Amino acid sequence: MRVLVLGAGMVGSVIAADLAATPGMDVTVADVDAKSLARAKARSGGRTKVLKADAGSRKGAAALARRLKADLVLGALPSRFGYEVMQGVIDARVPYVDISFMPEDFRKLDAAARKAGVPVVADCGVAPGMSNMLAGWAAMKLDRCDTIEILVGGLPRERHWPWQYKAPFSHHDVIEEYLRPSRVVEHGKVVVREALSDPELVTVPGLGTLEAFFTDGLRSLADTLDVPNMREKTMRYPGHAELMRTLRHLGLLSSEQIDVKGSKVRPIDVTAKLLFPHWTYEEGESDVTVMVVRAWGTLRGKPTRMAWTLHDELDPATGFPSMSRTTAFPATAVARMIADRTIRKPGVHAPEALARMPGVLDRVLADLHARGVRYVPTVEMQAAPQGRAPAARAAAGRTARTAGARKAARTGTRTRHG
Repeated sequence: MRVLVLGAGMVGSVIAADLAATPGMDVTVADVDAKSLARAKARSGGRTKVLKADAGSRKGAAALARRLKADLVLGALPSRFGYEVMQGVIDARVPYVDISFMPEDFRKLDAAARKAGVPVVADCGVAPGMSNMLAGWAAMKLDRCDTIEILVGGLPRERHWPWQYKAPFSHHDVIEEYLRPSRVVEHGKVVVREALSDPELVTVPGLGTLEAFFTDGLRSLADTLDVPNMREKTMRYPGHAELMRTLRHLGLLSSEQIDVKGSKVRPIDVTAKLLFPHWTYEEGESDVTVMVVRAWGTLRGKPTRMAWTLHDELDPATGFPSMSRTTAFPATAVARMIADRTIRKPGVHAPEALARMPGVLDRVLADLHARGVRYVPTVEMQAAPQGRAPAARAAAGRTARTAGARKAARTGTRTRHG
């Protein structure tokens, strides 16, 4: 099978390396940056082919997919290219898996994908991605699901003043997260909150106290699940969000051009350029990915909370950063299922739709487990809190399992114990 990976960045290079190790897959990774391509080739042990090419447009993506006669394409480009690239791959009539976190609503391309006869899976990373699948599974398994909360963070293991943060993917995309209005669901209605708002402290074992705040992470979940209360928050070390709110207040994250001594510049471009040295990981520097997905509802007439927790760090054996691993491996797992036609329904699918496909979540979790990325499930008899789910208790709680609850939470014996 001829596989084309668009983007050789921190995540794209790991996607390419993982698929190149899959028997029967001939992998080519395309990017405009020669250094990124060299890193991608090295990460795969030389098993991937590399191609310097610009596929960041509808025409470019379609032309490249056709020229290479690709049987499957994966997208790992910055979010600003995501929608057009998806259009182009659909134009080429090639199945597609994407992790770009595009600002547009990818579901608008569903009719085009169905007409082309190809399956397309969007937002197929860690969050969005795994968070959607697990939320979708919980909403399906609980007799009634009242509340879903997602908390996720990608952080450097060591904190450094003043930012206490480094970016494991495109710096522009991180800044974009701090600008997009955040949608949450409250009492059955979609409500828009400002990004970086409603900060609260969260205790995470192994990391200590983090700060959680709103970002637009629910995405498709906001209207695909019939759950009256849902929210997603991003976690950072305390203090980072306040710094970013200050930059935003000053206009330093604005995309509107301003005049500086006769030259037109976008403040966001200047800010990103200046932040880049401070937000870039050193080779081998350890990062951490933590996530909690929790759902409250009823199961067999009893109040129940289902939860999954993730704590992942840089893999010293491969050198793959944690955020790259936890984002890339769901995409490669889904790509393998498209390749063997386990997933073959034409159309554009949000990740939560995969949870309703028999055996798919089992296989994704098994693939992740085999690569050292472990989601640990727990179930306890606990009613949903009044008002909103308390993020401060994200990693706490005594587990009191029942046989029926265990069966509902389990998504395969191979991954039951994480």
